[in-house]
Order: sequence, then structure tokens, then C-alpha cells
Amino acid sequence: KMNLPKGPDSLCFDKDVFMKDDFDVDQFVSGCRKQVQLEEMREDLELYYKLLKTAMVELINKDYADFVNLSTNLVGMDKALNQLSVPLGQLREEVMSLRSCVSEVIQAIDKQLSKQDDLQKKKVCVLRLIQVVRSVEKIEKILHSQNPKESNSLEINSPLLAGQILERIATEFNQLQFHAIQSKGMPLLDKVRPRIAGITSMLQQSLEGLLIEGLQTSNVDMVRHCLRTYATIDKTRDAEALVGQVLVKPYMDQVIVEEVVKSNPNGLQLMFSRLLEFVPHHCRLLREVTGGAISSDKADIVPGYDFLVNSVWPEIIKAIEERLAYLFNPGNPDIFYERYSVSMAFVRRFERQCSSQASVKRLRVHPSYTSFHNKWNLPVYFQLRYKEIAGSLENAISDRLEAAPAGSAYHLQVSEVLWSCLLRCWSDKVYLSPLAHRFWKLTLQLYSRYTKFLDEVLTKTPAPEGTKEPTRPLPSSASSTSSRTSMDEGGSESGGPASLSTKQLVHIAADIQKLQEQIPELSELVRQRLEALGFKNAAVVEDALADSKACLSSSIPTLNAKMTQHLTERSCRFLKSASEVPRLYRRTNKEPPVRASAYMDNALRPLHQVLTDSTGLVTPRTAQEWLRVSLSECTQKYYETISEVLSSVRKMEESLKRLKQARKGATTAITAGANGGPTDDSKIRLQLALDVEYLGEQIQKMGLQPSDISMFSSLMDLVKEARELAEQNQ
Repeated sequence: KMNLPKGPDSLCFDKDVFMKDDFDVDQFVSGCRKQVQLEEMREDLELYYKLLKTAMVELINKDYADFVNLSTNLVGMDKALNQLSVPLGQLREEVMSLRSCVSEVIQAIDKQLSKQDDLQKKKVCVLRLIQVVRSVEKIEKILHSQNPKESNSLEINSPLLAGQILERIATEFNQLQFHAIQSKGMPLLDKVRPRIAGITSMLQQSLEGLLIEGLQTSNVDMVRHCLRTYATIDKTRDAEALVGQVLVKPYMDQVIVEEVVKSNPNGLQLMFSRLLEFVPHHCRLLREVTGGAISSDKADIVPGYDFLVNSVWPEIIKAIEERLAYLFNPGNPDIFYERYSVSMAFVRRFERQCSSQASVKRLRVHPSYTSFHNKWNLPVYFQLRYKEIAGSLENAISDRLEAAPAGSAYHLQVSEVLWSCLLRCWSDKVYLSPLAHRFWKLTLQLYSRYTKFLDEVLTKTPAPEGTKEPTRPLPSSASSTSSRTSMDEGGSESGGPASLSTKQLVHIAADIQKLQEQIPELSELVRQRLEALGFKNAAVVEDALADSKACLSSSIPTLNAKMTQHLTERSCRFLKSASEVPRLYRRTNKEPPVRASAYMDNALRPLHQVLTDSTGLVTPRTAQEWLRVSLSECTQKYYETISEVLSSVRKMEESLKRLKQARKGATTAITAGANGGPTDDSKIRLQLALDVEYLGEQIQKMGLQPSDISMFSSLMDLVKEARELAEQNQ
């Protein structure tokens, strides 16, 4: 074994790992990466590589003489090899000869074994044919012993004896069928085939007659022997089909009649009730014998039968589909819902009559069960409901911001309709469990459509009066629908509003808040519906509705901006009147002001009004935020206006002083009162100070603090300085 040179102890790997038979590069790199970084591992590998090269050179130098003499030691090796080739060739020929002899022996043995196997197969075929003939003769002997005059007839006085004899014949017939199938294609089988066909026909006719007689006379032992015989010859399905034709079909012909069902408003319900009575009244004997009844004796039941699934159910569905085809017409969704609900309730009650869960599973995979469910065109029903629900929301959207009816929990008609549409998706008279996924999707679509409508209302530029602007409706559930409520792209139009009032904005905010508050109620309703279907992941529903809530919330910033912009524009329109204050006092000889200007009340009126309109509709915090932002913007612009006025007053005052000095003592009545009272400039400054102070008082009355309003402190400092100047000039 080669000994690798020892490396430094700081290496991140063991040198002996390279000599292992199962050395794997990936595992080696993965193991080293857990200890050091790749760069450090590469440096260690390079270091050890250099050590290996050095060790190799040292090894060559150590055994240099052996390396040099390696070619010398091979001299004469070709002669030795030539001497070995002759005996090796002779040995090869001997081995080939022996191999040929062994192959000939093996072929001879295989040939004999093949002949023996063929004889064995023929022997088995002969034995099977013999067994077929014996079984036919034995059955015919049994029949002849019962009726020597007519061997093909089985008219026996004792039903119990007939049942026992049929079981004996069936057991032998089962063996006969097995051997006949295994001997298929043999000439002798074709000769006895007519006799086998006669036995089969006799057995089936006898079994049918015996089963019908047993059912008609309620003879438990006769039915039991007959069903056991059917099971013995593997014809249980024939027995179930016979029961369906003889016992079930006549009853269904009497009960499932279109005229009778239509003659009574509850005709369908009464028909299903009578159908459910069939099993306990007419199938008691069969269920007792086959173990489908509570009173069945487990030791004496005949397994392998399910008459409810294979006899009763197919006949019921066949009769309904043939005679009551109108039931499945989805043209009127309300009637369709009632028929479907009553029919599915019947299916559930029928399933409860099954003897076991295994029987229920067999029923649910039965072709007629699938066929019955497929007859109900649920997609078309949903399309009609979709048109109703989504169409009503689209109609409300086309009315834009029409007020909701009195007594509604909402203030806008469109919000009221949205909530009613959401509840309608899951209401008892609309919702069907197989369509849960479709109604869930529609629920989310309704929220999305409403949010889209709000975005259009809040962000679109108002259209000129009398024009129409398109609005994007909900997507269509059916591509073939062509009406306005079909939800085709751009399929509805509505006129754009001239503008939005503060009251409308308040109502939008209140309805958004109300919808968000009622989302948990809808979530609980949806959760109950889905849990009834076995859906346990309620978090998915809650997360999706949380997204819808967030989607509604996405409109709030735009609404707030719209509201504050509207309030700011209406208030600033009057606050600009502050620039008219100098005109009121210049050369008018008016008395000094004692109260705020009239424009201030006009400017604050929209703010007070929105506070009144929003009381009880939106949270106080929302209303206060509207006022805060609006007042901050108004104060900013008001500050600019007053700054300009005071600057103009100061310039005018300085100009008058220069003029006065120029006239050197000449008296003027321009800046002084008649009795030496306050100057006009002082009155102007005092009026502005009163206006700003009044603004501060009204801010507090609105529930805000002046410190909450940006620029208000600067505004107060500005008018405070103006008041001081006014007092100095008095």
C-alpha cells in the first residue's frame, strides 16, 4: 500500500481520504466547505499538491537505478513468450473439443425434455377434456334422476329440494366452465358444446324462475339457495339485472310519471319520497339474505350482491332521464335550483339506505350515478346567476353615485348593491356546493370591480356635461353572452360626473369603511360553506379577503387627496379676500376692527360642513386628518397672501413717511384719523391679526390644535409682529 507524504496539521482535509476506494469528489468538496471557505480549501490543495510532486521526485531519485535498469530487465522476454505460445495453443484446442462434446449432450437432453413437456401438456389437455365430459354426464345424470321422462325440464314440487339440486348442478357447472375454458380450441370440446349450451340454458331459466318465485312468495330459503347458486356460477350481475327488471321496473313505471309530478307543486318531492319507500318495503327480503339489513344472520348471508346499487338505482335513474327530462332544463335558474336541491337531497337519503360505506362508494362510481349528476348543467346555471349578480352591479355602477334607499346601511346605491351581490353568491336560494369555486371567484371579482369603479370616479378627469365615458365591467362568465350585462370589454357606458361634492366623498369613505367592517361577516359565511365541503384551509379564504380589503383601502389615499384638494380650493377661494383688507381701511375713516372679517367665516364654512357631514359616518380620526391636511395647505397659501399684504402695507407706510418728510410738516389726512386715532395701516394690521386669531380659535373648535397645522405658528408670529406695529402707531 502506498504511503502518502504527511502534510501540515493545518490542512482542512485528511490525506488518507484520497486513497479510499469510494472516494467521491463531490462529497470531499461538500465536507471541506463545512469547515473552511473554498478559497482556503484551494490553497490547502495546492500546498499538498506541491508536497506530492516533491515526494514523487524524491521517490524517483531513491530508486533511480531500478528505473534505469527497467528496460534492461526485459531483454529476452519475447523468446520466453514464444515458447509458451505452442502449449497454450494445444490447450485451447483441447478445451474447444471438450466444449463441443458437452454442447451436443446438452442439446440431446433439451430435446428429450421438450418432448416430455409436450407430452405432459397433452396429457393435461386430455384430462381436462375427460373432466368436461364427466361433468356434462354428471349434470345430465342429476337432471335425469329428477325427471326421467324429460331430462331438460326441472319441474320439481319441493322448492327447497330444487334449490339444493341447483346448487349441486351449479357447483359442477362451475367446474365444467373452468375446464371448458382451459380446453378452448380442442375438437372434442366442439362435439360436447351443444350439450353444455343446453345445460347453461336450463340452469339460467331454472334460476330465474326460482328467484322470481322466491321473491313473489317471500321464501327466504328459496331466494338464499338461488342467489348462492348465481354466485357459484359467477352470475351475480345476471341476478341483479333480473331483480331490476322484474321487481324494480314495474314500481318505477307507476311512480315516475310526468303528469303526476307536474300535477302537484310538490310533485317532485312526493315522487322522491315514494321512491325511497321502495327499499324498505320491497327489498327487505333481498337485503336480509345478502346482509344489507340489521336483522341479517351473518352465518347465513350470501355475499357479493348489492341490489340497491346494481338493481334499484339504475332503474330509478333510467326512468327519470327518460320520462322527466325537463327536470334538467336550466332556463329558469330559480326553478332549476329547487329541482336540483330536491334531487340531491334524494341522492343523499338514498345513500343512507346503503348497507355500508363500501356500498356507498360503489354507488358513487356507478355509471348511472355519474350520468345523473352530469345531466344537471351547472355551468349554464352559473352563467345565468353570473348575469343576474354581475349585471345588477353593472347597472348600479352605470348610475354612478346615486344615493342608497332610506334605511340602508350604506349611503351609495352601488355599495348597497355590491353587498347584496356578495351575500347573494352564498345565499340558500343561489349557492350550490359544486359551484363553490366559481362563486368564490365571482366574490373576488365583485370586490375588484367595485374598487375599479371607485378608482375611475376618483381619478378620472370629469367629463363635459352630456358626454359618455366608458367604464370597464366585470369579465364575462360566458363568451357567448352578448347583452350589456354580459360583461364584455367596454360593454357598458355611463356618464361622467361633473364633479364630486364633499358629501359624496364622505359617503364613499363611509361605504368603504362599512364594507371593510363587514368583510369578517362574509368570511365566516364563506368559511361555513367551504367547510361543509371538507375544505379546511380557512387561512386561504381569509388571506384572499384580506387582499380585497387592501384593494378597497387602495382607494382611500386618492379619496383623501380628492377631499383635501376640494376643501382647500373652496376655502382658499375666500382666504384670498385677505388681500382686499387694505382697500377697506384706506381713506375710508372706518372704525378700528374689533372682530374677524366676514371672509374668514366663508372660508371655514366648508371645513365645518364636512365635519358635520362626516359625523357618525367615518371615524373621527379620518375627518380630523382631512381637516388637518386641508388647513395646512390653506394656512400655507394664507401665509403667502398676508405676507404680501403686510409687505405692501409696509411699503405704503414708508412711502407716506417719505412724502410727509418732503412736505416738511404739511398736514395730511391720509394716514391719520379724523381725531388723531389709529392710522389706516394700524387698522389693516389689526384686522389681519384678528382674522388669524379667529382662525386659531376655529381650529380648536374643530377638535384640532393650532400646533398640528403646519405654518400656523409662522402665521401667528407674522400677525403678532403686525399687531405690535399697530399698537406702536396708535
